[in-house]
Amino acid sequence: MISRKMTWKPSSLRWERHSRPERGEVLKRFITAIVVSTAIFLAGIQTTLAADLMIGVVNVPKLLEQSPQKAAADKALEDRFGSRANDLRAEGEVLKKLEERYETDGPTMSAAQKAELERELRERGRELKRAQDNFRDDLNFARNEEYGKVQRDVLQAIVKVSEDGKYDLVLTENVVYASQRVDITDKVLQQLRSMPSQGR
Repeated sequence: MISRKMTWKPSSLRWERHSRPERGEVLKRFITAIVVSTAIFLAGIQTTLAADLMIGVVNVPKLLEQSPQKAAADKALEDRFGSRANDLRAEGEVLKKLEERYETDGPTMSAAQKAELERELRERGRELKRAQDNFRDDLNFARNEEYGKVQRDVLQAIVKVSEDGKYDLVLTENVVYASQRVDITDKVLQQLRSMPSQGR
């Protein structure tokens, strides 16, 4: 049974009760204490984990762009497709000149000459488009093949550096924040430079 002490308050002409804290207030204080204790506990765990874990971050786009493997892949593609690209550009220039001739000389040409030039323009245009489509398909296939090799080399280098450095966790650049202290991109790039070209 809760005891209450009654006090006379002359100014307000009423009795005022002095009691123990309400149950809601006690519960609120209890919950607050639990939340604070839990936060302190979790902070301690995070500090311990941070002290025990070796974490690294790599900038994959930088590795793909600056690796010698990427340069080798670009050179291989240029050696393989450079001549075809030049031929297509030259044929495009020929077609452009024929179109200009048609625009300037067409009005003064005979019907037979004009029809012949129109036929040549159509045939050359179809051939050029077909050659361009084939070139684009072949180039895309070869590029995917070559850059796939580069990606595998980058992954292999990341794994090698991670294992040698005894890293527990390696993240890509897609993180909210990472200090230079955990950035291992240059180490991986150095590893890539030491790797063989693998027959490129």
